[in-house]
Amino acid sequence: MKIHKEGRRILFFTLLILLALNLLLYQFNEQAEGFNRVFSAVSVIAFLLLLQFFRSPFRNLLTHEDLVIAPADGKVVVIEDVHEPEFFGDVRKQISIFMSPINVHITRNPVSGTVKYFKYHPGKYLVAWHPKSSTKNERTTVVVESEAGPLVLFRQIAGAMARRIVWYVNEGDEVSQGEEFGFIKFGSRVDIFVPVDTEMKVQIGEKVKGGQTVIAQLKTQSSGLF
Repeated sequence: MKIHKEGRRILFFTLLILLALNLLLYQFNEQAEGFNRVFSAVSVIAFLLLLQFFRSPFRNLLTHEDLVIAPADGKVVVIEDVHEPEFFGDVRKQISIFMSPINVHITRNPVSGTVKYFKYHPGKYLVAWHPKSSTKNERTTVVVESEAGPLVLFRQIAGAMARRIVWYVNEGDEVSQGEEFGFIKFGSRVDIFVPVDTEMKVQIGEKVKGGQTVIAQLKTQSSGLF
């Protein structure tokens, strides 16, 4: 396991600040030895929590042209047919994955293909499970024409704790299934929109791993793995 590039600068400066605060306490607050020890313990715990948030574990990626792979770690909280207004303007099947602060926050391409549409939306920071978070919160929208044919839309959605979404794709890019397309800092959600006749491979409440868990199978003329 390694530390993701998005966290290295934050971790470095956090470590410097915590070390400086602890040194100052031990130098100028020698009488409160008990408090100093507690503060040191809290500092170590806080840094370790931040460290695990930015972890980037090795993954054996699963790839297949007609499969939709989980774009992030987390729990499936929505599977329903909804009207998607931004790009399709019709009914699509939505799958939403909620990412808690303890999940890996790397976001991955659920399919391989060509990026046909990309847009960043500044917005609010409602809790990620709020029904309006997908249209009101800070977010990105990516649409990929998959190798299997159907267009797949997916969104990074900032949560109540998130204050920055990072993306690595633009319109016209060729993307590969399982590769990183971005990162969301401190709690978030990813929505995926597929054709309504797509076969679901997960259920609400199921925990998934980005780049590894099959969440759906697209309808194509060729036979798939399942």
